Order: sequence, then C-alpha cells, then structure tokens
Amino acid sequence: MTQIPTKKEILDWLADHPGAGAKRDIAKAFGIKGAARIELKRILKEMAEEGLVERKRHNYRDADTLPPVTILQILAEDADGDQFARPLEWEGEGPVPRVLFTPRAGDAPVAEGDRILAKLLQVSGQDHHYEARLIRKIGVAAHKIVGIFRKSAEGGRIMPIDKGADKEWLVPAGFTLDAEDGELVEAELAGSKQRMGLPRARISERLGDPSAPKAVSLIAIHQHGIPDDFPDAVIAEADAAKPADLSGREDLRDLPFVTIDPSDARDHDDACFVERDENALNPGGFILWVGIADVAHYVTPGSALDREAKKRGNSTYFPDRVVPMLPDRLSGDLCSLHEGVSRACIVARMVLSAQGEKLSHKFLRAMMKSAASLSYEEVQAARDGNPSDRCGPLLEPVINPLYEAYEALCIARHARQPLELDLPERRIELGEDGKVSSVNFKERLDAHKLIEEFMVLANVAAAEELERLRRPLLYRVHEEPSVEKLDALREVAEASGFTLAKGQVLKTAHLNRLLAQAEGSEFDELLNITTLRSMTQAYYYPENMGHFGLALRSYAHFTSPIRRYSDLIVHRALISGHGWGKDGLSVQDIEELHDTAKQISDTERRSMTAERDTTDRYLAAYLSDRVGSEFSGRISGVQKFGAFVKLDGTGADGLVPIRSIGREFFHYDRDSQTLMGADTGLTLGIGLRVKVRLQEAVPMTGGLMLELLEIEGKDLPGGGGSKGGRRMGGRKLAATKARERGVARKVKRVRQKK
Repeated sequence: MTQIPTKKEILDWLADHPGAGAKRDIAKAFGIKGAARIELKRILKEMAEEGLVERKRHNYRDADTLPPVTILQILAEDADGDQFARPLEWEGEGPVPRVLFTPRAGDAPVAEGDRILAKLLQVSGQDHHYEARLIRKIGVAAHKIVGIFRKSAEGGRIMPIDKGADKEWLVPAGFTLDAEDGELVEAELAGSKQRMGLPRARISERLGDPSAPKAVSLIAIHQHGIPDDFPDAVIAEADAAKPADLSGREDLRDLPFVTIDPSDARDHDDACFVERDENALNPGGFILWVGIADVAHYVTPGSALDREAKKRGNSTYFPDRVVPMLPDRLSGDLCSLHEGVSRACIVARMVLSAQGEKLSHKFLRAMMKSAASLSYEEVQAARDGNPSDRCGPLLEPVINPLYEAYEALCIARHARQPLELDLPERRIELGEDGKVSSVNFKERLDAHKLIEEFMVLANVAAAEELERLRRPLLYRVHEEPSVEKLDALREVAEASGFTLAKGQVLKTAHLNRLLAQAEGSEFDELLNITTLRSMTQAYYYPENMGHFGLALRSYAHFTSPIRRYSDLIVHRALISGHGWGKDGLSVQDIEELHDTAKQISDTERRSMTAERDTTDRYLAAYLSDRVGSEFSGRISGVQKFGAFVKLDGTGADGLVPIRSIGREFFHYDRDSQTLMGADTGLTLGIGLRVKVRLQEAVPMTGGLMLELLEIEGKDLPGGGGSKGGRRMGGRKLAATKARERGVARKVKRVRQKK
C-alpha cells in the first residue's frame, strides 16, 4: 500500500517547492497513485480547514507564506530611499511579511499606491522577508472608498457618504477587518469588476464612530487621501534639527519686525517692518521689510522631510484641526517666527515711493527676532485709537508706519486694478464638545488687507529677482477667462441691466467696472458670484503665464514656506541664485519642476475640496435640528436637475430638486444658466432672491434638501399637468423655445460674420 505523507511532511515539501502546489504535484512527489489519491485529498482538505495550508483553486500552499507570484501594492519610499510593497492577498495569522521591491533597469516606473504582479524570492537574515521583481503593472493607486459598514452574515456592505451618491460595495467575509456594524471604514476595490451584483471591496482601515465630532474632518482626510501621519524617518529628521546660527546671515535682530496673524495661529511664517525712507530722492517714500521663515535651512533637497513635504504639497485646514505640511517641531517651533526668539529668515527689502510703486528690492539671508506676535484684531484696534497694553508702545514706531505704507500701496493697487470681488468668507466656530456653536462671516479689516498687500509685493519681488538672476522657479499662474465663460458672464450682466464691453482685450478693470455698476443693487451678489465662476483656477507652472486676477506680469509664491511647497522651491532658487549655501535648488529639483508643479497644483485642489466638503458636513450638522424651518437665500447655481440656493446667515448651499417645483417640465439653458417652466414661464436663474424650507439635512454627506416657497418675494405660480407626470405639451413647448433661441443665435452669428 502507498505510504500517505504526514501533514508535517506535506508542509515541509510545500516550503521547499513554493512554485508547485497543485494536488497532482504533491501526489507525484510522494508517489501516490490510484485510490490513495482520495486519502491525500482528504488530508489536504483537513489541512485547509485547520489553516495549515491555503487552497487557491486547485493549488495548496503554506498559509503563513506568500505564493511565488502575487499582487503587491507599492508603498512610499523610506528614509533610505528603499521601496517596500504590501501583499494584497496575505491571510496568514502572523504579521504581514515585509517585501522589498527591487526594480531592474528597464522596468516600468512605479509610484506609491500602484499595484503590480511580482515574482517573490524568500530571503533570510535581512530586515525583510521577501524581495520582489516586477512582472507587470496591473493598475495605479487603488481607488479609496470611505463609507459606513453594515454587517451581514456573508460579510457586509459599505454605504456611501458622498453627497448624492447611492452606490454600495459588497465586502466578502474575510475582508471586513472585523469592523463593527455602523463603523466608519476605509476600503479599496477588491478583484475585477463584477458583471452582476455589487462591486466588491476590502476594508483597509477602521476609522471609528462616524457620529464623533472629530469624524467630520477625519472623513475628508481619508476620503481624499490626505496624508495625516508622518513616517518615523520624517519625525526623526525633524526632531534632530537644531536652531540655525548666525553663520552666513545678516543680523537684523535689532529691527522691530512683528508678526500679524489670526488670534489662534500656531505658526508664524511672515513678519514685517516699515521705516520711512530718508533718501531725499524718494520724498514720502518707505522701506518695507518682509521677513519669511527660512524653511529651506531645515528641509533640504532629497531628505525624508523634503519627500514628505512634496507629497503633501501644502497644509490642509479644517475647523477642528490642521494637517500640516511639516512636523510640529519645524512648523510650530524652529521655523516659526515666535516673539522674542532669534529665527532664521529670508528677507525682502523693498523701497516704495509715496504712491506705493516698488522702486527697488533686495533679498537677504538673515537672522531676525520678532518684537511681538500680534493678532489682526488688536492691531486694528490700536490703529483705531484703542491700543492694548502690548500694542501701545508699538503704535508710533511700528504700527502706524505699517498703515502709512499700506495706504501708499492702495494708490498703486487702484492704478493696477486687480480684480475686486466682494465675497465674504465663512468662519465655523466649534464648541468644547466639537460641535458647531456658530457660523459667522469673517470681518475684513484693514489689518488683513495690509498684510495681504505686503505679501503680494514680496511675491512679485521674488519672481522678478529670480528672473533677473535667470534662475528656474515655479510661478503662480492665473490665466484669463475662456471666451465661453465670458459670454456666459456677459449674458447674466445684460439680463441684469448692465454691460460688459465686448471686442477688446479683457482686463480686470473691465470686470471691476461691471462690479461697480452692480454695487448696492439687488444684483450685487449675483454679479460677484458669476464673475468668480467665470475665472479659471490658479496653478503652479515653471513658465510665466502671468496672473490675470492680480493684474501682475510676474508672480510667485514666496511668503508661506511652512505651509506651501511652492514657496520652498522659490526659497531654494533664491539661495542658489545668491550663492547663500548648499541647501539651494538641486539638479533634481530643476529636472522635476514640471512634475512638481503638477503635483502641488493637484494637492492644492485636493485640500480645497476636502476643506469644502468638511464645511458642508459641519453646516448640515448645524442645521439638522432646524428641519422644517424657512430661510431666505439666493440661487447660486443652476443645473439640469435643480437649483442650488445659498442660505443667508450661514452661507450653506442646498439643493432644490427640479422634480419638487410644480408639475410642469423645465427646460435647462446651459448658456444663460436658467431653468424655465414650459407652462408658467417660471424662470430660475443665478442671483434670484428666494425663500425656501429646509426639508432634509444629512450631516454624514453634507447634503441639504430644500423646498422652494417664493421667488423675489412672490409665491410660485401654479404648474400645469398632473401630479404623477408632466404634460407632453409643456415638453414640446420648451423644446420649441429652445430651438427658437438656437436659431436666433445662429442668425446673429451669421450677421456678425457678414
């Protein structure tokens, strides 16, 4: 009779032959034939049930080892530049094995988050268990899913938290990570797309109670893939940093620089000081000093800190937390220009005329000491005649010259005519319990505007200096609006009784004249919103395309290197251009400028979206106990499916679904951004004043559903058709009107061509 191997003998053989795991391979190795195969099958089934081996179709292998060919997900580089990978099919009971990815010359490049099919080689005596060689890439970074887990006997489902989403994902048993019912989870798609049924996902992280106050920003962080934990190597580098000394720096510690920031600011990356110019050739002029934290001294090219800062691109700000670009040891300590502490900085010294024109500039690598860390409110109060004990001694020598220089810059600003939008900014206040206590609009003080003007001028000086030095840099680019968006703005303006000149090179002055026409009228907010929506989004680029909104030829970000990677690149370029040290722009920095520009433009948009989503969720939570209440507001957007209304007081945006407005068919006109009722002629357009009732508020998604009650102070007209459907006559009427408008436009264009 054939000797059947023991379970230990089978395990030993599988360990020695990782590439062979089929039942026939095992039978052949032990000389098992005929009826004895039935007994082997029984033993293998027992071993699979006991977890000793794992069955993959017709193959068996040791459950605590990885197969010779498997799917991996690439992780971020560590401090040594090594790239490890995470096995996606590990089901062993021990810790997940460490897999070092070892690319060969000619391999396709891989990045963090990419999934690859790899061949594994088991190693010993190393800090990792396997080395992986690329077979082929099978996909880029897996799509992250954040949702609420609902447990079931077969595993569970993930319910969406995105506004307006109804898609669900099936989580098979074994991929739940033991998540509890109702828990907030992060997951990624598992396997190929299913022809039938729900797509499958595997839970990668449990995020806890979704109703917890701090879960609001946590949802946005995970949903948008914002890194919020610093790797150990990055923390170690930051902790090892020592304060910069005076070597190679100008000593400016006797100049009374001050920082002016929000009252709750934790970091201070800009300081300023103004003195009157004693040069007889510049009567009434000023010398403006703007000192910026010398982050480049601590974050050097190619370091772990540098790689992490570049990956993050910028800091992200939420009402309850900040996800910083740099660890707190730097952002809140060594780089921050704290009061009374010597700090390394790069300074722009700018000479201004009495009319605010920049006559010259000079850059210095220096050491400064802030005379005071002030808030906007206390500086403004001091200027208005009510100085605090801190500001009193600083009023004449420091604060008043700041305002005098600002007043001169206002003259130059008026001549330059940057875009003057009037759109108040919301501020969400949280109580000690983490819930929204109030929603207010931020007051715009002259102290805010003063700092903004100083920073804009320093940014201009940085761009011009690097152009003079012929050094590469990242510009802040803002292109002029497209023809299509301008035409849409012009239609809204004309419908409101105003004009926007056509047939000339567009300048911000033209838009400012339009906004001035509407100021104080019922169309004031409408024109500001529509003008904002006509603008393109600013971005970073190594080539100069100008900044339309600020009406500037050359503009670069220089003043916030603690929270923006773009500014760090500009600092390094200044260091290289002036020969200030070896921590300037590296060869690799220069070679990767285009990639860096795209990366940080993308991370900036990611942060903006995450911040907006978080605000929406906080506002929905704030309004959730006021369902049924009536609010006034203004239509802020129109789509085929309904109208968005911005509520007075909170600035929250809610949706009035088109299906809820009467019984008639509504035609959507994309050009004029309107919805028009086919029977009543009721027209919904951006800027119209409305009264609405809050029907639903969903904090988890940030969604608000509204019912329209009045337009411009008038009740809604009665709609035609039955409640259960819409009359075809209305649909035909709307289609006819649409065709008529289309024909009219074509005729108009033909006449213009003639």
